[in-house]
Amino acid sequence: MSQLSSLNLVAVKKPMHQPAIVIRRNKLSSHLWEQIQLAKGQLSGTPFVLMKFRSIKDAHTGVRKQVEAPKRIKPWWFKTEEGKVCVSIRYGSWTIELAKGKPSIQVDSAEDLIKALETVKVAVEAGDLDAQIEVASAGLRSGFKR
Repeated sequence: MSQLSSLNLVAVKKPMHQPAIVIRRNKLSSHLWEQIQLAKGQLSGTPFVLMKFRSIKDAHTGVRKQVEAPKRIKPWWFKTEEGKVCVSIRYGSWTIELAKGKPSIQVDSAEDLIKALETVKVAVEAGDLDAQIEVASAGLRSGFKR
């Protein structure tokens, strides 16, 4: 019991369901983390490869099996004619407007790109972009209705 006495024990249970906005916030935050790692990899010259599991069917036996495959991550940034880097924050196939009529962030270099992505990630985790995430999510869901 002496080992457990050094721990801070509490009577808190894990919630059964998270609110939808928290799930969406976490989803966008994880995609922003991928973009940050991709930008850091391009800056340092080392490739960033994230692996995922895919289910394939064996042609000879007909049995399905799980194989690891690299996840394709498309960069959210592009270069302008002036040589500056612009990044658009995406939720699924929708681009999130960070301000009215302004969906992109313009930065001068790749180092500034990483800082901008980290700033947006902190804002997403703080709940500053909940309204924009909700609009994008509703737009995505409307595409699946018949």
